[in-house]
Amino acid sequence: MSDYLQVLIFATIGGIFSLIGGLLLLQKKSSAEAIAKYGAPFAAGTLLSAAFLDLLKEAGESGSYEKGLTYALMGILTFFLLERFLSWFHHHHPHEEHSHRDPKVSMVIIGDTLHNFIDGLAIGAAFLVSPEAGIVATLAVAAHEIPQEIGDFGLLLSKGLSKSRVLIVNLVSASSAVVGAILIFSIGQNIEFDTAPLLGLVAGMFIYIAVSDIIPQIHEESSKKVINLSAFLLLFGALSVGLVSNYLHSKIEPGHDDYDSNSQPVEPY
Repeated sequence: MSDYLQVLIFATIGGIFSLIGGLLLLQKKSSAEAIAKYGAPFAAGTLLSAAFLDLLKEAGESGSYEKGLTYALMGILTFFLLERFLSWFHHHHPHEEHSHRDPKVSMVIIGDTLHNFIDGLAIGAAFLVSPEAGIVATLAVAAHEIPQEIGDFGLLLSKGLSKSRVLIVNLVSASSAVVGAILIFSIGQNIEFDTAPLLGLVAGMFIYIAVSDIIPQIHEESSKKVINLSAFLLLFGALSVGLVSNYLHSKIEPGHDDYDSNSQPVEPY
């Protein structure tokens, strides 16, 4: 299987998962809201595990740990500023009717498209390092897209858009993940550059989404039963990606040297 085909397949998988949550909402609202409530903590765990156990590790091995951590911090601060001043990275939730925010439909669509595009960049950047890193990044992206898209679908429906139009809009939006993945992977294949900063930025994005948007939802719950279950799901998500990452590295990495014969990794310093 060619490198580009791998990226295309997994980026498409990530995009498809971004639609599953919305499709669930269109079928049965109560089931979708339950999945969003309990899927979000699991997604937070996968994002944190992918960031700390895979992306930052890969950043250190491909460039330097110091550089990876520095850019992870920059990623967190950058996404904070984007969310604060542009509201493009705000994750809408099924129960957001009471929110003081009332974003316009166009802003929701633009924000969702940009978010999916950046998810694609994350997948493509990870594949630049190794197939296993790309697969782990895809799993993390897919996990957090389901609860996010439930909220986005619900918000667009509440703004008066028909179900068919919401589906078309989100299909186009989801395709931006594929564009982002192929774009950054193509650039990386044709231009030699240190991938550590890029991986650090992606890790920072994953960390920010988990700790600023998803984890606070757990603390806001009034039910002790829901909080305990959410905490378990967060830990389970982190453990799952950690185990998958370890398995993939042990199975795929022995042939890692042949993955990209044109690349010349920068030695850590």
